Amino acid sequence: MTSSSAPRYPLVLVPGLLGFVSLLGYSYWYGIVSALRRLGAQVFPVLVSSVHSTEVRGEQLLLRIADVIQETGAEKVHLIGHSQGALTARYAAALKPEWVASVTSVAGPNHGSELADFLKRKAPHGSLRERLLSRLLRGVARCMAWLERGYKGEPLPMDVAAAQQSLTSDGVAAFNVQYPQGLPEVWGGEGAAEVNGVRYYSWSGTIQPGITDKGGNRFDGPNVACRMFAKTFQREVGQCDGMVGRYSSHLGTVIGDQYPMDHFDIINQTFGLVGKGAEPVKLFVEHAQRLQAAGL
Repeated sequence: MTSSSAPRYPLVLVPGLLGFVSLLGYSYWYGIVSALRRLGAQVFPVLVSSVHSTEVRGEQLLLRIADVIQETGAEKVHLIGHSQGALTARYAAALKPEWVASVTSVAGPNHGSELADFLKRKAPHGSLRERLLSRLLRGVARCMAWLERGYKGEPLPMDVAAAQQSLTSDGVAAFNVQYPQGLPEVWGGEGAAEVNGVRYYSWSGTIQPGITDKGGNRFDGPNVACRMFAKTFQREVGQCDGMVGRYSSHLGTVIGDQYPMDHFDIINQTFGLVGKGAEPVKLFVEHAQRLQAAGL
């Protein structure tokens, strides 16, 4: 049963690189799923390959969408993707727009990640650094798969090289040629609000000294990592969340692109340790209400 404040269609939450549903009970979408369900929404956090190309992940997402539609009887779903999950959602919506009411990109690298570009330069294909990085990511992904408690399906494939290429500026540019729905025509602008019956939205944050390094982030290791990663940015210096640039995140209607949140804060990680004044859960609840108000 849904309330008058809940969206008409189920919300499918799509994680990013090294994503998960629940690690020993700890949710990727910490506090977000429960808040949306209290609103009355039907919410389905799903799992796709934690390390693989956007296209492979997208095909897996289509299977998850079909399952949700069958389980709920809904005609469509809303897709909300974090990081690479946004690209994954875009792929699914482009192939099956009749299944998707909206796509929302949360800190999505819709024009690529400068961090991925940096890693490609520093660890080129075939190098020792690349092999070490690949082994590290595979090891982390395997450990997370062992700890995963929110997914009961068959083991999902991994491909580190494909994942890295999918997140570089060149890789995403090639992806965008095939799947341009919702992309801005001008750098830093907004894209079409609706394409093929699918609404497109986005929001993202930036690291803001004196704000994002305060509050819970004083004790948050991922925030320290994001501040280090931000130093690799060249095009969007001082305008990124540590992994994705402010303007690179734009898709469809831009709800906001300067929330004081790093790449992990925006999904309320770690255990809700976020910067001063940040309210990531509120953004998701407000967006669910926005979709409901739009009749979706």
